[in-house]
Amino acid sequence: MADLRFSRLLDRYGSLLTETQREITDLYYNYDLSLAEIAEQKECSRQSVSDCLAKCRKKIEWYEENLHAEEIASGAIDALNAFGKDHPEYGAEISKIIRLLKNENQGE
Repeated sequence: MADLRFSRLLDRYGSLLTETQREITDLYYNYDLSLAEIAEQKECSRQSVSDCLAKCRKKIEWYEENLHAEEIASGAIDALNAFGKDHPEYGAEISKIIRLLKNENQGE
């Protein structure tokens, strides 16, 4: 469950990581590669991959702790859902905004 939360945070804040950090976290969390497989691919040690992942996790958690984007988005989604119940004519627009808030617009 913690990895799922971290994956959501990674989607939200991943662009704030360096290119190498993004690549390593992507390989680990999205492609489910082991530390050894990533180390081989990146031509470095397993320890450096592990250190990178730990730094990235700490950095992403820091961003959420200080920016509260996930909490704000959750509150906005609740408000939009409540508004949608009273105004079903805006359903399509509300759904689109909720997808944006949930960061489900990747590739649009």
